[in-house]
Amino acid sequence: MIIDDIALTLQPKIGPHTAAHLLSCFGSAEKIYSATADEIIQQAELNAELARQITAKTCHRQAEEELKYCRLNGITPVAWDSENYPKLLGESSDFPPVIYYKGDLGALGHRRMLSIVGTRKMTSYGQKVCDRIIAELAALCPDIVIVSGLAYGVDGACHRAALAHGLSTVAVLPNPVTTIYPSQHTRLAEEMIAHGGGILSEYHSRMKIKGVTFLARNRIIAGMSAGTLVIESPEKGGSMITARLAHGYDRSVMAIPGRIGDTCSEGTNKLIATEMARMVCSGEDIARELGWEHVRPTTSTILEQPTLSPEAGKLLSLIPESDTISIDTLAALSNLSIAEVSTLLFELEFEGAIRALPGKLYEKA
Repeated sequence: MIIDDIALTLQPKIGPHTAAHLLSCFGSAEKIYSATADEIIQQAELNAELARQITAKTCHRQAEEELKYCRLNGITPVAWDSENYPKLLGESSDFPPVIYYKGDLGALGHRRMLSIVGTRKMTSYGQKVCDRIIAELAALCPDIVIVSGLAYGVDGACHRAALAHGLSTVAVLPNPVTTIYPSQHTRLAEEMIAHGGGILSEYHSRMKIKGVTFLARNRIIAGMSAGTLVIESPEKGGSMITARLAHGYDRSVMAIPGRIGDTCSEGTNKLIATEMARMVCSGEDIARELGWEHVRPTTSTILEQPTLSPEAGKLLSLIPESDTISIDTLAALSNLSIAEVSTLLFELEFEGAIRALPGKLYEKA
């Protein structure tokens, strides 16, 4: 019964590990609350005071209020033994007994999932890799769900890329699902829900966001999926914690290699060097690592090339394949004025051939 499951999460001095232990001992929250204090002490080896607190059922009224709140606000509480609960998450040792979900329940359950994490200070390289990897995965495995944390940087980029390529995507929040954090991603969260994905949290409506909740949600991101991909990360940070958690759950950890000396690639390169993560460079690498059967295109796809003026084409040829270039350098190389180069750059950007970056830098798209 969902009331018992919610009550267990509200019980003082019971965290995810203890809750998971109790559920493994008794098989359900309903059986936990039907047991006597002596039975709880004997089977779960809890101390007498905590056992008595459980049998007193002091949290059930609050659980009933929480369930009513969820129904009024379009939130679905999903218990750990529900068919809609993420299957792999339930296999971790510290799974949340209840997750609160907004969105299409079809994105949970037994769907194939890939967690993607990375730095909030993503570079243009990370952005390109994110777009490319997810586009390739969408072509190979169109039924997968992309899981991340809705944060700035890599999280937001992978959610957007998933939407752009027709994949469902789910965000794990460090706070109740009634509040989007960061608030600037509210529209993104709405689009995720509208397109077959959703947002979830282990926290009830009265929970306040804290530093520890950011760390706790990392275990859910790592636990939900068969594999975790780190796109860019410094040597320390939440992404590295998520990678270690996934490794501890015996899940596949993958990382994108980066340039030597690039701060945003120190973490990913270290994961690869220490063999904690498998180096991957394509969507096919990921599908192969996870053992996913995938659809191969039967015919080659010919991408429509932009129609450029001869002058714009010449300027495009001066832009390096894997680096940025400034407008001043382009003017010097092309023997054109800044005004002329600016006009041609606008044409190239409009046709999708280049991407403008901060500091009047440009790169090929």
